[in-house]
Order: sequence, then structure tokens, then C-alpha cells
Amino acid sequence: MDLPTSTILAALLAWASAFAVGVVGTALVRRWAPRLGLVDYPGPRKVHARPTPLGGGLAVWFAVTAVVGVAYALAWLIASGYLPAAVLPAGLQVHVPGFLSRGPLVAAVLAASTMQMILGLIDDWRGLSYLLRLCVEILLVLGLAALGIRVTLFPPFDSPPLTYVVTVLWVVGLTNAFNFLDNMDALSSGTAAICCVFVALVATMIGDLFIGGFALVLCGALMGFLVFNWPPATIFLGDAGSNYVGFLLGVVTVAGTFTTPDYPSVTIFAPLCIMAVPIYDSVSVVTIRLIEGRSPFKPDKSHFSHRLVQLGLSPERAVLTIYLATTATSLSAIVLYFLPPRWAPVVLLQLAAVLGLVAVLETTGIRSLRQNSRNGHEAAQEAAPAESAARN
Repeated sequence: MDLPTSTILAALLAWASAFAVGVVGTALVRRWAPRLGLVDYPGPRKVHARPTPLGGGLAVWFAVTAVVGVAYALAWLIASGYLPAAVLPAGLQVHVPGFLSRGPLVAAVLAASTMQMILGLIDDWRGLSYLLRLCVEILLVLGLAALGIRVTLFPPFDSPPLTYVVTVLWVVGLTNAFNFLDNMDALSSGTAAICCVFVALVATMIGDLFIGGFALVLCGALMGFLVFNWPPATIFLGDAGSNYVGFLLGVVTVAGTFTTPDYPSVTIFAPLCIMAVPIYDSVSVVTIRLIEGRSPFKPDKSHFSHRLVQLGLSPERAVLTIYLATTATSLSAIVLYFLPPRWAPVVLLQLAAVLGLVAVLETTGIRSLRQNSRNGHEAAQEAAPAESAARN
């Protein structure tokens, strides 16, 4: 759709404001975190070599909440007559009533995502059981679903119980997917920022400017944090950030409308295309852990990024590879809107084929590395007696 210049400038202002608040907030949290005991220490399953402050998620949360809060305060002051409508361009004045009408639901989303952030912050600080975290996440999603923020399904799959189940699986799944993805510098935050860009693009294409703007605000906050999280990172998101970002992206994509009568119904899968890489990482990690008889929630180095490093990539190149993979799958979401209905499923098959190819290459490469390692170990054992005999 063609956007007025005033709308484009407002979107850029929202992004820039969140970016600026994110930069300042991250700088302050980075200074205060060690005093509060929010520090991530090196360990066998971690790739960083020195203690690094946590709590970056607190800065991302503050940036999003502050920008959205200021926007609503400005709209309310204009609607109540405390400020003249002329402070906004004419192209934006018409959106004020609709913007305010969504206020209660936005307040509920901000409240639920704040609880999710606090839950992660406590986990960063003291540690919580995964079962408790999972139960709270489910309750938060059910609360939002009861208010109407839930997946819309087509008949005959539109029964309320099924929509609740799908909503919980989607939001809780993404919450943990981005938490799983937070295992290298700039990985989870950068991937989430890319996802935000494509959510904003798709939402804008179908006229859902509200969701598009919300996604841009989250993108700006994440990119402000990335200034300090880019390798070598001087602060981490922590569970407070990765869970918050995944939760908010899940809720935003549920609250948004990704298809209209003008588009084929298959476009409802656009969010799935955009989130394909985080979902692939979490599903593959859980599968590997279950096959090996371990808890799916026990941290290790079986993530997509770790497997790329095992194949010979540096951590930085592994992160960039995942960025490119996320961009590639997200472009599929855009293509869905320009194909005739009968061809749209081909995009989904292509997406599945790309992820399948990645899985095959990863599996083959890792098996080759393990086999070479075993062969080297066996050769060393065979050589040891011969060397001993020669010395004797």
C-alpha cells in the first residue's frame, strides 16, 4: 500500500526513539548490572571468556515501554483537548481514535510482557526451575487469549479450545526459541531485529500499520542494544531479554492480521516463514537432547550456531550465516503475497526444503567430524604400542 510521507516519518521517528532509548538504557544497565549481581560467568557450555554483565533485556523492555507509553500519552492529550491536533500532521490525526481504541489491549500486552521480563530477570539473578517458568508463560498467554489476543483459524479449525492451544504453543514456543537462540554475541537480538523488520513490512503491506509500528519500535530497541552486544559483546540480553523479545514477537504476530480477502489464505503462514530459523533451532535442539536421553531444557552446545562452529565457522561467521538464513526464509513471507493462490504452497515447500538441506548438511558435517576424531583417536592408540616397542 502507498503510505503518506507523514506516516513514514512517524514510523522512522518511532524506530529512532526506541533506538536512542535502547542505546542509553543499555549503557546504564551495563554499568549497574555488576552491582546488582547480574553477571554471566564463563563456563564449559559458554563461548565467552570473561565475566559479562547481564540485564540487557531490561534496557530493551524500557525502550519499548517508554516509546509506546509516550505515544499513547501524546494521543490521549490530543484527543482530550489538552494539546492541539495540529501538533500531528493531518495524515496522522485520523489514526488517533483507532490508536486509542487499542489502548486496553496494548496495556495488557505491555503488562504481560513486563511480567515475562521480570520472570527472566529473577532467573538471571537467582535461577528458577524451567517448570515454573513454563507454567507462568502459559498463564500469561492464556490471560491475553481470554482478552481476545489469540490465533484466528479457518473453519472447521476455529473452535475456541483449539485457538487457545495454538496460541499457547506459538507464543510459548517463540519465547523459548529466542531464549535458546541467545547463545552467541548478537545472535538472538540480531535475529529478532531481522524478524521485526519483516513483520513490519508484511503488516504494512496489508494495511495493519499498528502492528507494523509496534514491530519497528521493538526493532529500534533491539538495535540500540546491539550497539553493545555486537562481538565482542560487553553486555548480554540474559533470560530477561531473550524471553521478553520472544514473548513479545509471539504476541505481536498473534495480534496482527496477516491475510485479507485480497490475498490467498496461505498468507497466514507469513509469520511462520519469518520465524522459521528460531523455530528450527529450538526444535532441532530439543530433538537432539531427547535422542541423547537428556532434559530438553538443560543447556548445552547443540544449538544451530554451535553446530556451525563445529563445522569450521568462526562464531561471528556462524551468526552472520544465521542472519542470512533468517533473511532468506523471511523473504518467502513477502513472496507469498505476490503469487497466485495455487502457487503459494510452493513457497512453503521451498522453505521446508531449505531448512531440510541445512539439517542434512549439518548432520553430515558433524558425523564426518566425529568420525575423523574417532579415527584419529584409534590411530593414536595403535601408534602408542609401536612407539613403546621401538624405545625398548
